[in-house]
Amino acid sequence: MKLAWLDIRGLDDAKAVAEEAIHAGVHGLLTDDHELLASLPPSVQRVAIATRTTDEALLDELRKAADVLVVEHGRISEAELTGSADGSPELGAYVTVDDHASLELACSYASRVGWTVIDFTDPTKIPLEIVLAAADKAQGRTVTVVHDLEEARVVLGVLERGSDGVLLAPSSVGDATELAGLTREKTPSLRLEALEITGITHVGLGDRVCVDMCSHLGTDEGILLGSYASGMMLGCSETHPLPYMPTRPFRVNAGALHTYTLGPDNRTRYLSELTSGSEVLAVRTNGETRRVVVGRAKIETRPMLRIDAVSTSGTRVNLIVQDDWHVRVLGPQAEVHNVTELKPGDRVAGTTLTEPRHVGYAVREFLLEK
Repeated sequence: MKLAWLDIRGLDDAKAVAEEAIHAGVHGLLTDDHELLASLPPSVQRVAIATRTTDEALLDELRKAADVLVVEHGRISEAELTGSADGSPELGAYVTVDDHASLELACSYASRVGWTVIDFTDPTKIPLEIVLAAADKAQGRTVTVVHDLEEARVVLGVLERGSDGVLLAPSSVGDATELAGLTREKTPSLRLEALEITGITHVGLGDRVCVDMCSHLGTDEGILLGSYASGMMLGCSETHPLPYMPTRPFRVNAGALHTYTLGPDNRTRYLSELTSGSEVLAVRTNGETRRVVVGRAKIETRPMLRIDAVSTSGTRVNLIVQDDWHVRVLGPQAEVHNVTELKPGDRVAGTTLTEPRHVGYAVREFLLEK
């Protein structure tokens, strides 16, 4: 689980921000106010911070109120910081990384102590990559200071696994809710089913879209595609070998401009709307999904092929793709079907959606597509 921590030091309305954060499901609140910490409910992690200038009396009060005490490097001995804790609070190190020596220090702490909070002055994510690599097998947690929500999203994905958590000083109401949402982001699994092919028709020229991702797609992975919002087939990437050309495991030769695909927010999008930076849902034949970013959408005029299918419940599914052998869809067991070789009775992987769509959103209203 990724952690969302808020730094509420120095806020005029710290209590109000704390209330929003608790309601939104933020995991931890960091402050040097021992009275505020003591007032927080057990549903949120109470994180105290002690700097080099924190006096001993306040340090003692923070120890009493906190679940986690994060101490700036040099404030207490390394032996105390890395030794086994006899009780509450858990101890952690706070390190500002602004040169090679402080980077080495952060790597050392991250691989040895229970908690390491790191503030990187370098705007690139290279120092963070180095720390995460150094702490790859460590049991502790690394929390990275971020300056806005966009940086939080990036930090949570560095080296794929990302930092264990992020620490943000909120700048406005709502930041706590958005930050908590970022750490909970997970794409849902889908229930795929076998769709039976009922017809194949050559329909003449049209504009088709190749969708090039910023990620490799697996041999059993593609994107959902359909002319109707009520049902889609699983289009296959060019991961599998093709004659006369190299594989392009990032590409799905997806279909005509009007075709729907499914995004990570359960919103459909036309292929014509996709641009560099758009996000779509990559789907495996077992129903697992993930968010992928579009690198580009490539539109060209080609002969087109209409594929009609039906679900076991009778839902009609339609897909129009380029009329070419190398365009493929996946079967229920990840079989690869070249679209020009499909025939009635063949089975392909897909899904049926229960709600009609308006501007991509699921709506409850009458809608007929044909």
